[in-house]
Amino acid sequence: MTSLYRQATYFLSAHNISQLPKDKGIEVAFAGRSNAGKSSAINVITEQRALARTSKTPGRTQQINFFQLDEERYLIDLPGYGFAKVPLSIKEHWQKTLERYLHTRKCLRGLILMMDVRHPLTEFDQQMLNWCELSNMPVHILLTKADKLSRGKGGAVLQQVRQQLSGETSIQLFSALKRMGIEEARLRLDQWFDVPNVIS
Repeated sequence: MTSLYRQATYFLSAHNISQLPKDKGIEVAFAGRSNAGKSSAINVITEQRALARTSKTPGRTQQINFFQLDEERYLIDLPGYGFAKVPLSIKEHWQKTLERYLHTRKCLRGLILMMDVRHPLTEFDQQMLNWCELSNMPVHILLTKADKLSRGKGGAVLQQVRQQLSGETSIQLFSALKRMGIEEARLRLDQWFDVPNVIS
């Protein structure tokens, strides 16, 4: 069912909660600090070079972007947080919008949370995890840019972060550049999207 992700297309962008489409179907959201490689992860998982905008300037995603997989399933690209050089008023708007989306969106099935493997569990990451725990929202963490560390050091970080997690939270190493961990991430998406197992 890799083709499900390959067929992702841009659907719409929402600046406010009121602009969101009807709360139906299944949504899985991607979130993370503005420099955690969120857009690159979405692009490599969907095998599309420019589905989500990548930029050398972190924080370009300033709206909630919807990508449609089929009539019932959507990938959601949430605004990056904690790094972008934007006015405080915009940061506060992002925070309120993110919190309301996570707490009120009934069709949201899970959250893919990206953390730079070299700087995991920042204050903003912890805040996101707390929001999800309050909403009983399952979380799957991608420790991105794993190619920046040796296999041994990456594995050590993975274990350290795993020990600090609670609730319905799973975790893996990931590298968009080296195409590492893509299938594991897709398997988690398959579970949340209710994709039937395909026996080859």
